[in-house]
Amino acid sequence: MASTSESPLAFLSKNPVYSGLSDVYTSFQERRAKLGLSNPGTVETIAKEVQRDVLLTNYMFSGLRADITKAFSLSPLFQVSHQFAMGERLNPYSFASIYGTNRVFAQGNIDNAGALSTRFNWRWGPTSTHVTKTQFQIGTGQDMAQFEHEYVGNDFTASVKTLNPSFLDGGLTGIVIGHYLQSITPKLAVGLEGVWQRSGMTQGPETAVSYVARYKSDDWVVSAQLQAQGALNTSFWKRLSEKVQAGVDMTLSVAPGAGGLMAGGALQKEGITTFGAKYDFRMSTFRAQFDSKGKLSVLLEKRVAAPVTMTFAADVDHFTQQTKIGVAISIEASTEELQDQQEALGPQGSPNIPF
Repeated sequence: MASTSESPLAFLSKNPVYSGLSDVYTSFQERRAKLGLSNPGTVETIAKEVQRDVLLTNYMFSGLRADITKAFSLSPLFQVSHQFAMGERLNPYSFASIYGTNRVFAQGNIDNAGALSTRFNWRWGPTSTHVTKTQFQIGTGQDMAQFEHEYVGNDFTASVKTLNPSFLDGGLTGIVIGHYLQSITPKLAVGLEGVWQRSGMTQGPETAVSYVARYKSDDWVVSAQLQAQGALNTSFWKRLSEKVQAGVDMTLSVAPGAGGLMAGGALQKEGITTFGAKYDFRMSTFRAQFDSKGKLSVLLEKRVAAPVTMTFAADVDHFTQQTKIGVAISIEASTEELQDQQEALGPQGSPNIPF
């Protein structure tokens, strides 16, 4: 009989079953480390080179816009900005502020109508791989609360996210999303996304699982995501030269027609393919894209002077004969003390902010 003073861990280490499992796990970890795998990023960013860098989805706007940004400090990061705008889906005025350190990222935005949106991320230690993220929107007509916890491993990323969770009806309602992305080889990563949703206690929950894959070579990246509803999204990114990038993004959805397949309904197929390119010049960046629905979009960012950037955006839909144009000016104000601080810190001295 084991001594009462013996710790449970010491007792388990003498157990042959536990010892065998421990040896297998240790051997697996050693082989895993020898592969030299790196962190693959997250499921949400498997196509970031195309969707965030090349295509214009996150950059297009129409109308007039002026952004004034004032940076007060780099470490910790603290800056405020004012935005004045006239145009479609643009608020006449909004104010935003950002604060960031190695452990904290806080951002707030309020517009002229009183709509408030905030983000607060917390890293559980100076070098911790655990990050908790929160996001709130109030007064927008679609109030939202989001909570997320992310764990970044050496060769994988896992996270769980909840949107508008509530226990007021006697049970959990809202949306719960789980992500996991694992590097299999130095270039290949696979993962999945699970979604659980319940809008009310009188309705049963809905679940869905999506599968993702990403392959990254030296100068090109291909990714794919197969969703439970039958939609397939693929993207391909290629660096053509030091200053030129190109990408293709394709989405195809297949759904049964009226009456369903059992009633003889035909499959309905709908898809869109977008081609884009990005050119980086010495003082400007030019992006252009064209999709299979006949829309052509271009965007030019030109640095006129050190603190001033001009942006010109335009798109034309050849099928609907609609055209939109946008012009923006961005001014980044900083003091000489801040520039001296930037030179003293260097690229390695800037805080590793948990965005």
